[in-house]
Amino acid sequence: MAESLRPFRLRGCGSPQKFGVAAGSLRGLLRKGCRLLQLPLAGSRLCLYEDGTELTESYFRALPAQTELVLLGPGQSWRGCASDIERLLAAFCSQQGAVVEAARRLLTDERAPHRQKLLADLIHNLSENILAEDKEEDKKWFEGLESRFKNKSSYLRHSCESRMRGYMREVTGFISNVHPSARDAYRGIIDLMANKLKSVKYNGCYFDRREKEEAARLCTAEGWFSCQGPFDRDDCPCKHSINPYSNRESRILFSTWNLDHIIEKKRAVVPELAEAVKTRDGREVNWEYFYQLLFTLDNLKLVHIACHKKTNHNLSCDKSRIYRKRKQTQEIS
Repeated sequence: MAESLRPFRLRGCGSPQKFGVAAGSLRGLLRKGCRLLQLPLAGSRLCLYEDGTELTESYFRALPAQTELVLLGPGQSWRGCASDIERLLAAFCSQQGAVVEAARRLLTDERAPHRQKLLADLIHNLSENILAEDKEEDKKWFEGLESRFKNKSSYLRHSCESRMRGYMREVTGFISNVHPSARDAYRGIIDLMANKLKSVKYNGCYFDRREKEEAARLCTAEGWFSCQGPFDRDDCPCKHSINPYSNRESRILFSTWNLDHIIEKKRAVVPELAEAVKTRDGREVNWEYFYQLLFTLDNLKLVHIACHKKTNHNLSCDKSRIYRKRKQTQEIS
């Protein structure tokens, strides 16, 4: 008994043109598609347009009618609809100068405020100089900054270092709340943390696009930073993103983003550290655990200002990690 035919939308790799093709089996659809698009049957295959999943006979039977498919010839590949977007952006970028000039001509004659803003924003975004790094390549980006900053990464490293130094000042300033008998031990831990921070250059590499391996958890090599979401979420509901290397306005706006402590610095981490030093009773405080909570991405999220929740996070330190066993030294008899 012949299988009932079902309609599908079929297109070739890299072609926007779609064809309606009906078939009752994967093999039948593949044969019709190859004849239609003039591809050899041997080595050709079908996949989903949406994500590039290659079809099997059983998968084909489960597909709903009118599913959009891509027919791939020998040696061709398809990674999903992202492939179309990449081609669109490549074509757009190749004509970027012409697009900017056309938008400027339209803006000179445009009188509607809303369309004026759209055109102005388009010109502004297309005029970005993302790949430029040194001051001589993008002088406008450095307007308002001290002359000592010679490239974009050096300024963003400095900004991150300043935040880390500020966190350290808060930890140091809390000493007045520490029990007098424990203040010397607290100072000793501060010194250990300060030395570690200096050894890693105050973690400024988090915001240096040249330090790709260290910065990978926050941004891409091109400098895009993504909001990592509020402390109680794993993602950003608004999909905020920014490239502070692109232009002066983006650099200024990025300064309003926050490094948010998931376990809160003021309400939880620093008071817990002070209490641990006070009640250590011969135990060794695991200062490196507190260092991770205060100064590293183990407990810090980069968030857009709208995603930075100022309310109590109601999270506390891991009690099992506050102290650690002292290293035992073996006696030689």
